Amino acid sequence: MSIAVKSPKGFINGRASHRKLSVLLAAALLTVALSAGALAETARGTVFEDLNLNGTLDDGEPRLQGIHVSNGRDIATTGEDGGYRIETRDGDIIFVIKPTGYRTPMSAEMLPRFHYIHAPQGTPEALKLRYPGLAPTGPLPEAIDFPLVAQDESGPFEVILFADTQPQSDMEVDFIRDDVVAELIGTEAAFAVTIGDIMFDDLALFPRYNRIMSQMGVPVFNVPGNHELNFLSPDDRYSLETYKRLIGPPTYAWSYGGVHFIAVDNVDYKGFDAGREEPSYRGNGMYEGRVPDDALAFIEAYLSTIEKGDRIVLFHHIPLRTYQDPDAPNINTVNKADLFRILSGHTVYAAHGHTHTTEHHYFGTDDGFTGDTPLHSHVISTVSGSWWSGPNDARGVPLAMQRDGTPNGYHIARFDGRKMSVRFKPASLPASHQMRILFDSQFHQMAAPIFRDVRHGGLTAGRITGDQAASTDVLVNVFDGGPNTTVLLSVNGGGTIEMTRVEEPDPAAHELFERFSAQRKPWVKAEKSSHLYRADLPAGVRPGANTITVTATDEFGTEHTAHAVLEMEKAAP
Repeated sequence: MSIAVKSPKGFINGRASHRKLSVLLAAALLTVALSAGALAETARGTVFEDLNLNGTLDDGEPRLQGIHVSNGRDIATTGEDGGYRIETRDGDIIFVIKPTGYRTPMSAEMLPRFHYIHAPQGTPEALKLRYPGLAPTGPLPEAIDFPLVAQDESGPFEVILFADTQPQSDMEVDFIRDDVVAELIGTEAAFAVTIGDIMFDDLALFPRYNRIMSQMGVPVFNVPGNHELNFLSPDDRYSLETYKRLIGPPTYAWSYGGVHFIAVDNVDYKGFDAGREEPSYRGNGMYEGRVPDDALAFIEAYLSTIEKGDRIVLFHHIPLRTYQDPDAPNINTVNKADLFRILSGHTVYAAHGHTHTTEHHYFGTDDGFTGDTPLHSHVISTVSGSWWSGPNDARGVPLAMQRDGTPNGYHIARFDGRKMSVRFKPASLPASHQMRILFDSQFHQMAAPIFRDVRHGGLTAGRITGDQAASTDVLVNVFDGGPNTTVLLSVNGGGTIEMTRVEEPDPAAHELFERFSAQRKPWVKAEKSSHLYRADLPAGVRPGANTITVTATDEFGTEHTAHAVLEMEKAAP
C-alpha cells in the first residue's frame, strides 16, 4: 500500500513522475535555495479510511475528520470532508500524524509510509553526493491523500527501543541479524523504533538492513543520527537526502494506544570541511546536538493538540545531557532549554542513543522544565555495544560490551494507560541478566600492563584470601541503573546494606578491552559508568564458600536479584 498522489494527469501511487535535471540547473537551484529559500505553495488532500486497502480514495470510503497533517513546522487539521490545506515549500515533507486506532500503509520492509516528499527538482546534482539522494518529484500534485486503516489499540502494549545498530560492513549487518533480530522474530510488540546511528556512514547498507529488520514482523520507525549523514552536503539542509529517500521524514509524530510519540532530528550538521588535514568524506563533517527551529515549531504545534496528562515519548539521537562530558556540544543538546520551555507541563519520557553508555537523567525547574514530574531522559543501551568490538562467541558474534560495562542489547517499553515502564534486554542473554557482581581487592586493578598475562576474568574472579578481606570491595554494575536505583547487598542470607553509587570505569569492561585489544575498534576504551555501586565486603563473609546476594530496584520500580559465590581462604596465621 502507498500514499495516493493525484497529479494533473491522474493518480500516481507512491511516487510522482521524475524529471531529469542538468548539473547547471541543480547548481542554480542550490544557490537560490541557500540564499532566498523556495516559494511557498499550498498542498491539499484528504485523509480517509482505506477500506479496500488499495491506497486510493474510492467512492464510499469514510473521510476522516480531526486528523493532523504537517509540513514539519505547522499542523493542519482535517475538516468534516477529511480535507486539509497546508503551506508547502521546496524540500518539505508532508506527512499525516497517525492517530490512535489507525495504522498507516507499510512498505515491504515494514517501514511506515505516511508521507510525501516535495522535491520538485530533487537533490541538486551539483552536490555530487556519494550516496543517491532524492529524484525529482515534479510540481506539487493537485492532491496528496493519506490512507489510514482502522486497528485495535486497546489495552497494554510494548515497544522495542533500539539505538546505534551501527554496522560498518556487511559482516556487521550479520551481527545485527543474528544477535538481535533473530530473537525478536514473532515479537508481540506493537512496533520498534531505532533512535539513530542506524548505519555507520556506509549508506549502501541501508536496503539490506531494512530487509533484515522487517523479519521481526512489526512496523519499524526510525530516527536519524550523525552516521546517516550525507557528509558532502555543504550544510544541514541536504545532509539527510539519502535517509529521506530510503526512510522518510527526519522529524514527525504518531500516536498509539493514547500515547504520543515524537521523533526529532537533533543532529545539526555543520558541513564538510575540505580544508581539514587529509580530507575525506568520512571524517570531515562536524555537527552538534541541536533541535532546529522548524522542529521546535512542530513540537509546539503538536503539543497544543494534546491533553496535558497524556504521555509524551520523545526520540532523538543526541542526548539532552550525558555524564561523559556535559559540556561537549557533539554529545549533548545545546538548546535543550528551548525544548524544555515547549515541553513544560507535559509528562515526558525521552530516549536517546549516541554515547554507547546507558544513563538516566532527570530535568526539573532548575533546568527550565516544569511539570508534575521531572522530564526523564534515558540514554539507552546500544545494539552494537562497543561498535561490535571484542572476542567472538560460538556464533561468531562479538561480545560487544559497551564502554560502561553494559552488555550490548536493547530496551522494551511497556505502556498501560498513562503508566510506563522500561526494561533492558541484553542481546542473546537471559532477560534476568540485569547486573554483574565483581570483587575488587587488588590495588592495581585497572593497571592492565601489570596483569598483561592474566587469563580473562582473572581480575574479577570470586576468590580472595583472608588477608585481602579487609581491602576487598563488592562492585555491582546494574546495567540500567541510575540516580534513583537502590542496591542492597547481603551475605549468606543475612541483613542487607545499601550500596553507594559511584562514577568510575567498570573493571570488567577495562579488562575485556585490554585483553582483547586486537579485537576492538581502536577508539574503544572503558569509560566511567553511571550505574556502578560499591560497598565494603561485609563482615559476614567467612572462610569457605559464601553466597553474595544483590537486590536492585531500578528507575521504574522493578526489582532484580543476582547472586555470586565468593570463596575466601583462611588468613595467614
